[in-house]
Amino acid sequence: MAKDRDGVFTVQELASYLRMRPLTIYKHASSGRLPGFKVGSHWRFKKNTIDRWIEKQESSSVKQKTLINQ
Repeated sequence: MAKDRDGVFTVQELASYLRMRPLTIYKHASSGRLPGFKVGSHWRFKKNTIDRWIEKQESSSVKQKTLINQ
């Protein structure tokens, strides 16, 4: 994966990193479900922000499973 030196992913790079389709990345970014920003008409994603987002998703998932199992 060719991640930029400044830790910023393109849609294609993030799709590879998350093992998702690029179209799904576009949809989630456009709806605000995935943290990113636009440079002109191109989406960009900071690696450290994405990693924190993943941790939140994991923690949220664990909490939901805990509540269901109680």
